[in-house]
Amino acid sequence: MLLMKEDNKAENKNEGDQKSLQHIAIIMDGNGRWAKLRHLPKFAGHKKGADAVRGVVETCAELDVKYLTLYAFSSENWNRPIEEVNDLMGLLQIYLTKEINELHEKNIRISFIGSRDRLSDNIIKLIDDAEEKTRDNKKLHLILALNYGGQEEIVNAARNLALKVKDGSIDVEDIDESVFSKYLYTGEIPEPDLIIRTSGEQRLSNFMLWQAAYAEFVFQDTLWPDFTKVELCDAIDEYYKRDRRYGARP
Repeated sequence: MLLMKEDNKAENKNEGDQKSLQHIAIIMDGNGRWAKLRHLPKFAGHKKGADAVRGVVETCAELDVKYLTLYAFSSENWNRPIEEVNDLMGLLQIYLTKEINELHEKNIRISFIGSRDRLSDNIIKLIDDAEEKTRDNKKLHLILALNYGGQEEIVNAARNLALKVKDGSIDVEDIDESVFSKYLYTGEIPEPDLIIRTSGEQRLSNFMLWQAAYAEFVFQDTLWPDFTKVELCDAIDEYYKRDRRYGARP
């Protein structure tokens, strides 16, 4: 395994923009299975998973990755048992209360994508405060996908564009991929170069369906609570072995 040595960084940089890695997105999967294997309640898995979040954020900052998107809570996760949903929302409140000052001190910006419907007023207030406090930070942009669904995101973008066409702000002929992407939750955030999914599952699960068009995928068997710098660097090393052609010939 390569841990992104300086000589490797220089070599990768010389390969040009096709290889540059500025945005990593992660589908954090396996908290429940991690707890089950240890005969622990699911909450223990989610709590341990929160520790893994802290580690991956620190590692991305160390490696000068500029954007990190984490799939924290999908729009489908509301279908889980109410006790588990409450535990997840409780952990989110703890994270937003205790971690934001440290993120701010480390020059890390945090923002959220997804619908804020169904979120409690308290969580929305914590989200607003966190985004406002860290909005000018430059070291790393951490994006949490919360109450997020990729299909819903695309539908919302289409609906908002339709309203713009209806009121004459935009001509139908002017709508292309670039224009459409600006109406997604991610807005001006660059599309992910690398998408990692843990726990051995190999699907997107309604995550960044539009943005993933040309991302490289790395699927790992590691359960999310056991995800460390080693697994992250393994995925990055795999990314740099790929030939990103974007549909063209080499």
